[in-house]
Amino acid sequence: MKTKAVRIHGKMDLRLEEIELPEVGPDDVRICIISDSICMSTYKAAVEGAAHKRVPNNVAENPTIVGHEFCGVIDAVGENRRGEYRVGQGFAIQPAHFYKGSQMAPGYSYPYCGGDAQYGLVPQETLIMNCLLPYDSDVYFYGSLSEPMSCIVGTFHAMYHTKAGSYEHHMGIVEGGKMALLASVGPMGLGAIDYALHCDRRPSLLVVTDIDDERLARAQSIYTVEEAARCGVELHYVNTARPGCDTAYLRSLTGGTGYDDVICFAPVRAVVEQAGDILGYDGCLNFFAGPTDTQFKALFNWYNVHYLYTHVVGTSGGNTEDMKEAIEMMTSGKIDPAAMVTHIGGLNAVVDTTLNLPNIRGGKKLIYTQLELPLTAIADFARLGETDPLFAALAEITARHNGLWSGEAEKYLLAAKKAD
Repeated sequence: MKTKAVRIHGKMDLRLEEIELPEVGPDDVRICIISDSICMSTYKAAVEGAAHKRVPNNVAENPTIVGHEFCGVIDAVGENRRGEYRVGQGFAIQPAHFYKGSQMAPGYSYPYCGGDAQYGLVPQETLIMNCLLPYDSDVYFYGSLSEPMSCIVGTFHAMYHTKAGSYEHHMGIVEGGKMALLASVGPMGLGAIDYALHCDRRPSLLVVTDIDDERLARAQSIYTVEEAARCGVELHYVNTARPGCDTAYLRSLTGGTGYDDVICFAPVRAVVEQAGDILGYDGCLNFFAGPTDTQFKALFNWYNVHYLYTHVVGTSGGNTEDMKEAIEMMTSGKIDPAAMVTHIGGLNAVVDTTLNLPNIRGGKKLIYTQLELPLTAIADFARLGETDPLFAALAEITARHNGLWSGEAEKYLLAAKKAD
């Protein structure tokens, strides 16, 4: 069958094309993709082309489909897979299957499977590693956001702490501890705030920083200080660009002891160094934001490494169990990652959006791959609704959801476009 798909051919060379999918064999699963959220990692893949670790060297001759945060329904199942999967079953996908240690992943490495397509054929490696996950919800964008949320879950699990006189590492953030999220009001930072407030080992103190008052205000309107208090968390939002809101101030919020857990969401030297400087005894710094500069460096206090046991870890993704946890928390209502999404669009918007991603303000750009729709900011719905009934209705729905995208908005959009 034919499908439309966005494929990478080389550096900054993405193309929306119609391609032919192979026939479904006895061991195959074909999927219908409903939603995909665009990740900065896809932009990085576009920048690097074949030099990217997950993009094949021969991508110019054999282009691959991009997009790895996708969700939809199973469209066809080969006879040997019918005990595992069924037609019409919802799915989310964990792209990091690491089959036999390989870095290959859907959305980077395969000619017939990626999120920015209407249909796809799931790689055998994904099936063998049980990374095609059942998704029992009719809110598809949650399934797309389960991949970035799994990265956040994995980050919290990857933090570690030590015990004096022992070589044993205790994994995870300190329950009831002091935590700081630096440069943390972008889409991934918002997800981290949500998870920190609602996970099963939440801190007692959570400090969130950025240098943009508008973004901080939006975060505070979504994850309020009052809600955090109900969760047993003392929450502070701090603009570190303001006078008096420096490293000393951040440490003062801990009573001078420093933080047990610090996650840095920006590959900026000053932010990384501040993250190290606010660590307390046995404090763990997670450098979450991957730089594109292979020579990126920042100073770190090695006296504290020796005498205060401070340490660093870096994470860039979650595993299958992390994704299952994210899906369970979303579908049960414990977390709501809708705050990540600031724009929606159709498959036709993917190329320009991806190639210009760093220049488009806001959070996640959510793509509905079966639709044609220009990339549109949720904040613009009301203005566009003055002349377009579709956006008038979406503006009314999002207004009832604190200005956020929602399952109700998604259902309305899909039904309205299907009726066109």
